[in-house]
Amino acid sequence: MLDLNMKQKLTLLIAFSFFILAGFSQSSNGTATDIKIQDSIATAKKDSTKWAVLEANLVFPWFKAGTWSGVSPVQGIDFIPDPSKQYNLIFDFTHYKKDTNNINAGLTEIARIINLHVAAGIPKDHIHPVIISHAKALFSLYNNDAYIAKFKKDNPNIKIINEMMSVGIKFIACGQAMNFLDVKKEQFYPGVKVALSAKTTLSYYMQQGYMRYDIDELD
Repeated sequence: MLDLNMKQKLTLLIAFSFFILAGFSQSSNGTATDIKIQDSIATAKKDSTKWAVLEANLVFPWFKAGTWSGVSPVQGIDFIPDPSKQYNLIFDFTHYKKDTNNINAGLTEIARIINLHVAAGIPKDHIHPVIISHAKALFSLYNNDAYIAKFKKDNPNIKIINEMMSVGIKFIACGQAMNFLDVKKEQFYPGVKVALSAKTTLSYYMQQGYMRYDIDELD
């Protein structure tokens, strides 16, 4: 997934399609290449319409962290996870890109996965997420003052971090990555815990039966 939201993607896709069409309409001689290009443009328009319909029907059963955190309703479901079970999830969160204006797409994906569990009929109090963060994803967990000092803007991740923490979701930072990136504990949003390492944290939780999700490159 990209850091662009759905509407931005659709706008770019349609604009690019019309740009190609304009460039070839002046010199088109009805060649096979021209026909293939026009077919591609038609497909792009059809896909953009489909995505627009999907976006309009998305639901957010717990968290809303951008369009991509939504769930598309499905008809005719005949497999449902056991709602009486406890669902222990640990997210190995390293995703980070230079777009510091929007919510980290990794947090959006985490919200989506949690939303999918709720949408599948699992009670919220049976879902127990833990988020262990390392690499440059640590910057997304900064408090607002630290974020402004580094990026000269407010931290867009604080709202979803606060919402998740308020229902008991744990955020843990890797101390090894902190040392490497010169990150101090006091720079984090209040409530972020610090562990010696991400690896030992993963080992601990996975021994407790937590399902691991790698939240790294999402493209």
